[in-house]
Amino acid sequence: MSKTAFIFPGQGSQVVGMGKDLYDNYPIARRVFEEADDALGFSLSKMCFEGTAEDLALTANTQPAILTSSIAAFMVMQSEGFPMPNYVAGHSLGEYSALVAANALSFSDAVVTVRNRGTYMQEAVPVGVGAMAAILGLDWQNIEKGCEEAAQGQVCSPANINSPSQIVIAGNAEAIDRACEILKEKGAKRAIKLNVSAPFHCALMMPAQERLVEDLKKIRFNDLRFPIVENVTAEVNSKGSRVGEALTEQVSSSVRWLQSVENLVKLGVNTFVEVGTGKVLSGLVKQINRDVRLLNVENSESLKSSLESLGSVGSSEGSVGIGGA
Repeated sequence: MSKTAFIFPGQGSQVVGMGKDLYDNYPIARRVFEEADDALGFSLSKMCFEGTAEDLALTANTQPAILTSSIAAFMVMQSEGFPMPNYVAGHSLGEYSALVAANALSFSDAVVTVRNRGTYMQEAVPVGVGAMAAILGLDWQNIEKGCEEAAQGQVCSPANINSPSQIVIAGNAEAIDRACEILKEKGAKRAIKLNVSAPFHCALMMPAQERLVEDLKKIRFNDLRFPIVENVTAEVNSKGSRVGEALTEQVSSSVRWLQSVENLVKLGVNTFVEVGTGKVLSGLVKQINRDVRLLNVENSESLKSSLESLGSVGSSEGSVGIGGA
């Protein structure tokens, strides 16, 4: 029996105008953006639709913007009878979107939390102290060894294990420079320094993690309607009691996306639907497994196309609500 996973993008998928088509065409999407504006105390919707790319790229803005666009898309899918998933997963920030879709926490709690999360991550490391680099064409075991060699008492580790051929490393800027040279010697095709505001998903993020845990303690997490494959472990979880711990660990741990997708395929998933702006995750899934079907929903056109592809217009079986306010 075929199974479906909804996957939710993280930072890097943002673009000015994100979510506007859904906002204009579906009242339920409009309500999601309005709820975000109310919860945050400023017009996130205006920033998404009319703001500058520079403002949208600020981490504290990017995170709630992507979450809101993804949940708006999810709610429209649900209202239009899109069959609900067997599993969910999200890349870094996208894990919050996946958890909201699975009813593990309310959207308003999530959007405030990721706004704070972005601020904490930005403030954890002074500008210039940390860095990230994308390593192409080398397996993650060799990258892990190269990072250990390069650390020399500093932080240097895999941050995003995205696909067999694309792994991002993070840590102190000098250690990342050393790692780029070492990994090229080990056979990496390319080592590209990334233009990012902070070194995410490494031990330098511990100050952010310590601040975020206090916020997460205040949130009530429910058991999940759809099981999630976690970033930190790449294992399935459906218990609300585990969610806060997983989101805490995620801040300074590697995003195990490659392993997560491989696990979903082992669980029988053969259709992945990217929910929200862009097709970044679809591209990564394609690098991991070329035999699965890839769909995406970010606007009216892609919703219609994906529904037609599934041959399921009008089927609303298994739909769920967004959760408590």
